[in-house]
Amino acid sequence: MIILDGKKTSQDLRNEIAEEVSKITTKGYRPPHLAAILVGNNGASITYVNAKIKACEEVGFKSTLVRLSDTVSQDELLEEVEKLNQDESVDGFIVQLPLPVHIREQKVITAIDPRKDVDGFHPQNLGRMALGMTAFAPATPSGIIELLDRYNIETGGKHCVVLGRSHIVGMPMSLLMSRNAYPGNATVTVCHSHTRNLDSILRSADIIIAAVGRPNFVTGDMVKDGVVIVDVGITRIVDTEKKSGYRLVGDVDFDSVAPKAAFITPVPGGVGPMTIVSLLKNTLIAARLRVRKTSK
Repeated sequence: MIILDGKKTSQDLRNEIAEEVSKITTKGYRPPHLAAILVGNNGASITYVNAKIKACEEVGFKSTLVRLSDTVSQDELLEEVEKLNQDESVDGFIVQLPLPVHIREQKVITAIDPRKDVDGFHPQNLGRMALGMTAFAPATPSGIIELLDRYNIETGGKHCVVLGRSHIVGMPMSLLMSRNAYPGNATVTVCHSHTRNLDSILRSADIIIAAVGRPNFVTGDMVKDGVVIVDVGITRIVDTEKKSGYRLVGDVDFDSVAPKAAFITPVPGGVGPMTIVSLLKNTLIAARLRVRKTSK
């Protein structure tokens, strides 16, 4: 069993991105600039955005954080989005999800300039990705693809089961795994809450990508020997023995599944770090396009 070490792999990628940023600035161009809009005081969102800002500093990016009250109106939020759309000093930006219930998330996502949509959630980017065209892919699926690539995991002709069908992970993940490229060329089954005979489907899988948000959902008796496991889930579980009072677990019961797996991601330290570095990578791509345009 081999651990798919997202922490180490993401650090390798950060080092590569930092080297690219150095080349850009040495040529006299400004560094890539990533902005984030954070609405409200959701603890998990604050932690995640802070991690993104720290990652920007590490690779030499400029970062900007726009903080708004959870009482902000949808129109006011859309005004902030448009400001960033028009700001030529910003290469890419994200609106941290989830948003307050009175704001329509899709309305906000659609308002983002697709050329600055480094989260890859805009319908134009998702549509282009589905057609095999150049586009910003959502950060988590993109990070998983990078992890599979870096570990040279064979995907062609394999049966890949994606647990979950969200637009953030499950749906784009299924498209990327079935595309005519590497990693890809897999036969993909997408499972969800209405799927029948789930255990049987999982036991036939060569690759399982679990993204259902249910702690320890996939157990050892549900997988076959030699399976590749990518665990996207992350849930806080009360643990009085921990100083923090909790521990993090994934959608996969690591202790029972790991002995049967050929490769497996840990939680934490697997997919999470790859998500953040993929966001940096998308921002670097946006900056390259800007540099190319400027140099003409």
